[in-house]
Amino acid sequence: MTATSIELDVLISGIGLLATSYALLKQIQLKRPDMIIQAGVGGCFDKKLKLGQVFVIQKEAVADQSVVELKKLKTLFDLNLVPANQPPSQKGWLVNPHSIVKKLRLPKVTGISVNEITTQPQKVRFYKKQFNPIIESMEGAALHYIALQEKIPFLQLRSSSNYIAERNKKNWNMPAAIASLNQSLLTLLQEL
Repeated sequence: MTATSIELDVLISGIGLLATSYALLKQIQLKRPDMIIQAGVGGCFDKKLKLGQVFVIQKEAVADQSVVELKKLKTLFDLNLVPANQPPSQKGWLVNPHSIVKKLRLPKVTGISVNEITTQPQKVRFYKKQFNPIIESMEGAALHYIALQEKIPFLQLRSSSNYIAERNKKNWNMPAAIASLNQSLLTLLQEL
């Protein structure tokens, strides 16, 4: 039996969709990876879930590429500005199709990416109704979009650090979120 070696490159992309898109594309140009793993923390919409829990994001959307019209949130797809099935989207979602997602023993959930951290109760209601997400980040959709377009297998792991709309950082649990995320990454790398 021979040990398989994995060569890792670490990219710290910065915060947000734009920074992540730029950094990720530059890295892919330098050295095309066999797989991309994005690991980070995010806000959780479901207060029944324990902070620090790690999830695999199965599908992702950019939530704030939208408009509120007649008291309803409408996406670019709802407005027919972009076809909902225009690649890489599937019914308006950026879906991870790779079999490794199913193999992982982590909960598979829906994520949304935003440019502005969600704090307003009305936006929380809009996002829950439109997307039914568990996790909010500022980078996930960039990974999904680019990896799908480039046809590179990928995973997005998110650990919940706080509940959405709660801006009191004293109630956030960054240490638990980072510790559980690191443990999940170590386990994942041992299984690859």
